[in-house]
This record gives sequence, structure tokens and C-alpha cells, in this order.
Amino acid sequence: QVQLVESGGGLVQAGGSLRLSCVASGRMNAMGWYRQAPGKQRELVASITMSGRIDYADSVKGRFTISRDNAKNTVYLQMNSLKPEDTAVYYCAASALLIRIGRPPDYWGQGTQVTVSS
Repeated sequence: QVQLVESGGGLVQAGGSLRLSCVASGRMNAMGWYRQAPGKQRELVASITMSGRIDYADSVKGRFTISRDNAKNTVYLQMNSLKPEDTAVYYCAASALLIRIGRPPDYWGQGTQVTVSS
């Protein structure tokens, strides 16, 4: 079993920035971030593999950047130009092989709240 520990959530004004971090207890090929706003489905925000393949949701392209440090089993999400619609609980996720839309990842973090005020 792999545990995911994340940090970096908080309250920020629109236009501000936050950086989320997630440390895995073991090496995972694919790591990423989901988010879930109240009353909405959980959605995949971004993912990255050990080889560097990156995917973003259209809603965050140009504003969010995902990166990882394979030696530290850590994934980051730099969030810039935040909007009120980015408000959600953000969940770190990891899979031994791939993170794909339409199926759950192998492991979930506990989630961290990101609130963007207008």
C-alpha cells in the first residue's frame, strides 16, 4: 500500500497563487491531481508520468503547472491566476501505471481545501 501526504492548500484571493505538494511513500509511475467542488463530480486536473508525459484539463491550461521529483516521490501543482471557480477540494492521486479519465487511480490522498475568493 502507498500513502499520499499532501500540503499547500489554503485561502487566496482571485489572481493569487498556491503550490500544492504531495509525497508518496513509494514510487508510482503516474501521479496527479483531481479536484471536487461542492455538488460537482470529481475531475482530473493534471497528471504526470515518470517519463514526463503531462496532461492538463482545458480549464487550467496556461495557469497550472504540474511537476515531479522522482527521487523524492513527490508531485507538485503550481496554481497561478486562480479564479473563484477553482475553489474545490484537491486530491493527490497515484497509479502504478497510468492515470486515465474514466477510471479511479490506485491511491488517493486525503484532500486539501483550496478556496479562491472574489
